[in-house]
Formats: sequence, C-alpha cells, structure tokens
Amino acid sequence: MELAVLCVAAFLASILSAVVGMAGGIVLLTVMLLYFEPLIAIPLHGVIQLASNGSRSFIQRAHVRWDLVWRYGILLLPMAYAGLSVARTLSPELARTLIGVFVLLATWRPRWLILGTHPEQTQPRRRFVLLGGVMGFLQMNIGATGPLIAPFFLNLGLTRQALVGSKAAVQTLGHLSKILLFGAVGFAYLEYGLLLVAMCTLVVLGTWIGSRLLERVNERVFTWLFKSVLTLIALRLALWDGWALVSRA
Repeated sequence: MELAVLCVAAFLASILSAVVGMAGGIVLLTVMLLYFEPLIAIPLHGVIQLASNGSRSFIQRAHVRWDLVWRYGILLLPMAYAGLSVARTLSPELARTLIGVFVLLATWRPRWLILGTHPEQTQPRRRFVLLGGVMGFLQMNIGATGPLIAPFFLNLGLTRQALVGSKAAVQTLGHLSKILLFGAVGFAYLEYGLLLVAMCTLVVLGTWIGSRLLERVNERVFTWLFKSVLTLIALRLALWDGWALVSRA
C-alpha cells in the first residue's frame, strides 16, 4: 500500500509540475514525509525530482535559458554542504514541523518567504547567482524549494515553455547536488532501489503526459487541487509533529 500511494503521488505530482511549472515537488515531499523521516525523505525525493525535472528540462531544452542556469550553479554546492551540516542536527519532529510551516506559507503566502524583497527588480544574471546560494542551503533542510524559486523568474519575458524548462533546469542542478552530498555522507540509496526505480519511471511518464497537456488544461483546476492537498498534509505535519515537540519539552 505504501509503495502504491507513493507511486501514484509521484505520477500525479509530475503531471502537475509539467502543467503549471511548480508545486509537484512540494506535493510529493509532503506525502513522502508521512512515511519517512526527513533525512530519508529528502535524499530520496532528490533522486525522484532529478528524474522529473531532468526529463522536463530535456523536453523543453530548446526553450531553456542556459545562461541563467549555469549562474545558478556557482554557489550551489558549497551552500548545500553548509545546509547539510545544519540538517543533520535537527530532530525529525522539528524538521517535519518546519517543512509543514514552510508548505503552508508557500501555498497561501508565498511572498512572505522572500521577506519583502523584490527579486524581479534585480538584474537577472546577478539574481540567479544569489538564488543558487540560498536554495543550495535551504534544499538540504526544506527539501522542495520550488515555490521560493518562482519569483526569480518574473519580468524575464519568458514563454510558458521557457519558464517551465528553465525552472526545471535549475532545480535539476539543485537535486543533483543534493544527491551527491547525501551520498558522500553515506546515505544508502540502493536500499530503496525498487521504490526509486518505480517512482522515477512514473515521474518521467507523468512529465511526458503533463507536457502534452500544457496548452490544453485549465490551470485553475490544478491550482485548486494542489492547494487543497498541500494544506491538509502540511497541517498534519506542522500540528502533529509540532505537538510532539511541545509535549516533549
């Protein structure tokens, strides 16, 4: 049952990401956190999202702004290493609570997460260097940083395909760095081989289907659906694990 739920979640989340350019990763992570501790869910999620974002950026490769992608990678790895050092000190309950609160803010008050800044007013090439450093750190603790990345793509004059493809490309770099660093500290990916193969296969299939639906579906339906699902799961994470922290204090 656990495998079936996770595979369905991976498939639907990848369709969602391919259609609206975001949200699928954070939906999938919140579902995975119902079954795994954060330091297991986050690296597994990284492998699955590498398949999802990698396939999405490949499909849209002709539209990707590669000049922004390589700038995103300049500070990514060193800041991800710093983020991993912090992540390994957090208790599972605190990590889940923080992710639950992050998901609620990302769903209903995304502008709060960029602390009143206006990234769309910053020179594009400079903003992506900064973005890569900040996301490198946060991705090791929060796991799914897609909602934070989205505002940095404003005012670039991108087509819908270029937006989806470029955002997928920078996130592919992020997930690759996450996988490498967790592997370097001994995370045993092979122990979850069957799960990873099944979920990666389904996210690639979902990405292909979602890309075909890109110009045909009503985004409002998808937006309503993912907000509803995210809110319920995020409340469960924030309240359940938050209460566990309070009870233990």
